[in-house]
Amino acid sequence: MEQTSQAGTLYLCATPIGNLEDITIRVLRTLREVDLIAAEDTRNSIKLLNHFQIKTPMTSYHEYNKLEKAQYLIQELKNGKNIALITDAGTPGISDPGEELVAFCIKEGICVTSLPGAVAAITALCASGLSTRRFCFEAFLPNDKKQQQRVLEQLKTEYRTIVLYEAPHRLCKTLTTLEETLGPWRQIAICRELTKKHENFMRTSLHEAVAYYEQNEARGEIVLVIEGASYSEMQKQQEQVFLQMPLLEHMKLYLSQGMDKKEAMKQVGKDRGLAKREIYRMLLEQEEKNEQDQTSIRKR
Repeated sequence: MEQTSQAGTLYLCATPIGNLEDITIRVLRTLREVDLIAAEDTRNSIKLLNHFQIKTPMTSYHEYNKLEKAQYLIQELKNGKNIALITDAGTPGISDPGEELVAFCIKEGICVTSLPGAVAAITALCASGLSTRRFCFEAFLPNDKKQQQRVLEQLKTEYRTIVLYEAPHRLCKTLTTLEETLGPWRQIAICRELTKKHENFMRTSLHEAVAYYEQNEARGEIVLVIEGASYSEMQKQQEQVFLQMPLLEHMKLYLSQGMDKKEAMKQVGKDRGLAKREIYRMLLEQEEKNEQDQTSIRKR
């Protein structure tokens, strides 16, 4: 949809995740200049606004009123008002209802712009010591057991670094589940109280993390950064699965998908870590053995 010309703009304003000095000059100026600030928790956000002497009117926008309040905010935007959206801490839209408001605004042709700043997931990832080249963000694991199991099954074969959020009272249980799913020696960085006075990074294995938090209470806001699965290790495990499959059955798997015999042999060789010529030789031996078996049966 084309942008509504007379409508205002929705500004997604990143706020500090701990240290108030992390707020940007641009965000401060925007919070002062907009007509209205929509905050996840006005009681929490008023402390931030008071600290920086910002007097802009504020309204609540959170998980429990997001549908009703979104319609109000969109109407205000259509009337030409500029609105800043802030979350309790970090960037709006990341693991909070801001994403729905953004989608509604875009559908209505209202301009949306993001003012960059702190994100707990990125802050933790950069300091984790684990690979930052490729990563996936899963926010909080689902509470529903079936949904959680589905996510965990996907994470088993996730090669990228994994970033999760977790609450202190659930940390030990979550670490135990991760150890059972991903294995005890997968590396993890447990990042607590980021940018705050008692910021702490625990870089260890899942097994050692579970042992520690079985004896110690977790406190503060927590980000988990977990090493991705080893590609070479996963490849070896997959090879073992294929090696247990009868060779002819393995060939039929690819032939049934429309591959010709040469293509199928090449793929089977790749699956088993063998050259195509080796697969060809093994197939010939298998065919000769089958013929000998058939001859033996007929003689009986």
